Amino acid sequence: MKNHFIPLLLILLVISSVNKAQNIYKQKNAPIEDRIEDLLSRMTLEEKVAQMRIFHANKGITLDNDGGILLTEDVKGRLTNGIAGIKNPGEQYKPEESAALNNQLQKYIIENNRLGIPAFFITESYSGIDAEGCTRFSRPISLSSSWNTEIVKKVYDTMGKEARLRGLHLTHSPVADIARDPRFGRMSEGWGEDTHLTTEMIVSSVTGIQGDYDGLKSTHIGAVTKHFAGYAQVLGGTNFAAMEISPRTLIDEIFPPFKAAIQRGKTLGIMASHSDINGVASHSNPWLLTEILRDEWGFKGYTVSDANDIARLHYFMKVAETPEEAAELGLIAGMDVDLYADDAYALLPKMVEKNPELKQYIDRSVRRVLRTKFILGLFDNPYTNVKQAKKSVRSKEAVELAHKADLESIILLKNQNQTLPVSSEKKIKIALVGPVLDESTLSYFEEIANDNITFFTEKGYRLTNEVRGTPALTPEEDCKAGITKIIETAKNSEVIILFAGGDEFTSKEAFFGFATGDRDNIDPVNFQDELLIELKKLGKPVVVVLKHRRTLSANAISEYADAILDCWELSEFGDKAVAKMIFGEAVPSGKLPVTVPCSIGQIPFHYSQKEINYKKGYLFTQNSPLFPFGFGLSYTTFEFSNLQLSDSTLTSESELTVKIDVKNTGKLVGKEVVQLYVKDLIGSVTRPNKELKAFIKIELAPGERKTVEFAVTPQMLEFTGIEMKKVIEPGQFMIMVGGSSNEVLKANFKFKN
Repeated sequence: MKNHFIPLLLILLVISSVNKAQNIYKQKNAPIEDRIEDLLSRMTLEEKVAQMRIFHANKGITLDNDGGILLTEDVKGRLTNGIAGIKNPGEQYKPEESAALNNQLQKYIIENNRLGIPAFFITESYSGIDAEGCTRFSRPISLSSSWNTEIVKKVYDTMGKEARLRGLHLTHSPVADIARDPRFGRMSEGWGEDTHLTTEMIVSSVTGIQGDYDGLKSTHIGAVTKHFAGYAQVLGGTNFAAMEISPRTLIDEIFPPFKAAIQRGKTLGIMASHSDINGVASHSNPWLLTEILRDEWGFKGYTVSDANDIARLHYFMKVAETPEEAAELGLIAGMDVDLYADDAYALLPKMVEKNPELKQYIDRSVRRVLRTKFILGLFDNPYTNVKQAKKSVRSKEAVELAHKADLESIILLKNQNQTLPVSSEKKIKIALVGPVLDESTLSYFEEIANDNITFFTEKGYRLTNEVRGTPALTPEEDCKAGITKIIETAKNSEVIILFAGGDEFTSKEAFFGFATGDRDNIDPVNFQDELLIELKKLGKPVVVVLKHRRTLSANAISEYADAILDCWELSEFGDKAVAKMIFGEAVPSGKLPVTVPCSIGQIPFHYSQKEINYKKGYLFTQNSPLFPFGFGLSYTTFEFSNLQLSDSTLTSESELTVKIDVKNTGKLVGKEVVQLYVKDLIGSVTRPNKELKAFIKIELAPGERKTVEFAVTPQMLEFTGIEMKKVIEPGQFMIMVGGSSNEVLKANFKFKN
């Protein structure tokens, strides 16, 4: 008996060992790379290609009246071999309903593909998570106006948590494009015109939404940074247009936010740009997607197309003769996942029959997708907590954070004769008027104001007919009638607060097909200037609350308004923050993330243009912006003094310490953004007029003085030289420090190798 037992035990041990070896991809503690290779070795070609495709939940994923999942036959067919991911499942439902749907959907996917491979579920997050019941935060360009990286990270941390609780895993955000053209309807998706400011905001948003990477397995979602690269630089500012930009500008100004998203933020994904780069379509550009992204920057994540863009290499970009050639171009260039198209990567199985060499590229892409799923913990923890979703999404803390971010972001552009804040110590009548007045505005103002304040409201008219695809401007006669109603209402007041600018219909994505959203004019639309001028004739102070998604050439507003609060697009509680600013319960501290031009004819007009661009202006107009980059007033005042450099020389082995004293010379506690710019006085190629290299937001009590320190490193002086290689050239540099790009103290130093 004993002699038979030992061989049997050995056999069982061998069987157990074999079983373990056969299921490495299911072993939670096995190295991720081993799990990837084990799973890849088991997959059929059709299963691999399924891991390279994403479809939208609007194909037919809903809940029935009892909360059970309903899938159309089309959806079931798409899930036969598994799927890389699904876009926006459950977006129309409350958080707990979405969580329940996504748990059921994930369970169905796992149980109905041969190897039990889970899917990732994807959202977008321009103003919070794009789903019902989530906290709606302000737009990225509004958040950038805070110049507060810490609060931006907190906002995105909250987004990451809310999304994961809903059962989501990735977001096709943030946007790392540099926003320099206000004709472009998607301007507010970015963080402004400056490379350094955008870079710091991108790192904050990526690390926030990913929970410092550590949260990816259970509590946060992965970022898919886009649109790689340079998308907001499209010609004419029109969506889908070509992009022509010098290689030096691309490397020095457009690439850095994406590089930082990868190397500092550890973004899980990268989405390519709709556009081309100097004639080469981004979705078929091996230099961009492999040489730069992978070989030079070391990106290990996955790439995903923008909607249908691999197929569009054939029928839109026209760089491929056939749909099959389009799929091959994208695959070889480095596109891992095909978003939405049924006429691109869906063709790969048949293409492999004719060209087996494509298998190696398919395996390369599938490895990257599977790695993303293992990093997200989907094989080990594929479901979410429905009860926790109901309890924690849009929590009290999240709502308070949205409001706090609004308070940090509002910019005071003008305050003639200290019009603001409005005193509530005496009885006063205030008119809240204008075409971008919200339904919630009055209730927020009444919440903040005391009983001495009486409000009158009149929207007057809407700017457009608010059609999602291609809105039309409200007819002139309706606008004029609305203006008459506004004037009659304002006559009863002592202070007029005009809500003007634009909205989601006057600046928007011109998505493929019939939609438009870009403009060839950046003046405020539909008689808003005329409305302001008529209001001023009443002889009462007029405060303009400027809401918009694109930079506006607000000449009349700049001239006629007594005070201007620039809000861009704030959170769902934005007007509560505005009310606090109006009545002095908060002090403005936002700064412009863009240059505000006088007219569209000045574009390009970003502050960091080459110095030679400022030599000549135009006939009959001022050769300066309405408001410069980095500008923003306060209800208190600040004094900059005593700029000091630790040395007159910087070497490749040293750092230079810059110190400056900042004093609050007013009567209120306030925050100031201390901005450091560097100017290369002589270079082998023409150099920018100045470049932002560091900033910090500080708070000072009345009379308080702080010494702010910055470290200037050799890397801050690096640029692409005449031989198209990164260099730091010896010579003279200027340090500029102040509260905006055009109000600075200056000091020079020399760089030596």
